[in-house]
Amino acid sequence: MKLAILSREPKLYSTTRLVEAATQRGHEAVVLDHLHCNLVLEKGQPGIIYEGKKLEGFDAIIPRIGASVTFYGCAVVRQFEMMKVRTAVESQAIVRSRDKLRSMQILSRAGVGMPKTAFTNYSDEVPAMIQQVGGAPVIIKLLEGTQGLGVVLAESAKAAQSVIEAFHNLKARIIVQEFIAESKGADLRAFVVNGEVVGAMKRQGKEGEFRSNLHRGGSGTLVKLSRAEKAAALLATKALGLGIAGVDMLQSKRGPLVLEVNSSPGLEGIEKSTGLDIAGKIIEYTEQLTQKKKAKPKAVKATNSEALPDTQPD
Repeated sequence: MKLAILSREPKLYSTTRLVEAATQRGHEAVVLDHLHCNLVLEKGQPGIIYEGKKLEGFDAIIPRIGASVTFYGCAVVRQFEMMKVRTAVESQAIVRSRDKLRSMQILSRAGVGMPKTAFTNYSDEVPAMIQQVGGAPVIIKLLEGTQGLGVVLAESAKAAQSVIEAFHNLKARIIVQEFIAESKGADLRAFVVNGEVVGAMKRQGKEGEFRSNLHRGGSGTLVKLSRAEKAAALLATKALGLGIAGVDMLQSKRGPLVLEVNSSPGLEGIEKSTGLDIAGKIIEYTEQLTQKKKAKPKAVKATNSEALPDTQPD
């Protein structure tokens, strides 16, 4: 199998591990910077030019598309799809997952448990928003934020109103979520590949920090998920049509609550915390994709939640 890994950072842990795992299984793995891919659109002959040469002969791709380049990265993935190259994560699924509001609408319709969430376009509705999610303290999130950036804990209704109004004045779109106190600054990351939870870790924020992201100084440890937690992770992944995903959940009195579904989850934290070969699972899944020329794998099939129109057209 000739495999392309779409990544801007060839020396990044996730990228090097995927190349290593592919090579160990006898495949040819090439790292391509998707921002350097030039797309050629012609009737019946879509193509990609990379460093002056036309890309040919690839059996599959594994997209590692950063949030800041979602638009162009997804265009490149879509071009490979048009060229009949298999992709471990479909372009439209990436688009769904990157739009926090859109993804939460899909998860809500699919029956996935999540923290109470409110969204408005008007600052004069702020007091009502805060009450709709259970009152202060509340979590305020930028729709475009990643790795814990753009996430604020407002301890009081007055503080929440000030933060929300400030974001609105900056024309920044935000959501307001209830604060789950019993989670105590920790969350669960379930790594899903092809409809199966292949690894899970508990991430604990450092002292005084409500965000558990490893990029914010949190720590990760191996954890065994409950049946309900596994079910929530698989339902969320299926609802968004993702073949590979990192599902972040909070443990609460009313069961697991999904915070976010990441379409390009990092491998370093999960592999070092669990000791599992997650990269190998991804390569194995990609192999299966290339062997199924007609039938789509069940893990990448979206649910009836797609009755809601996507925010961006195919």
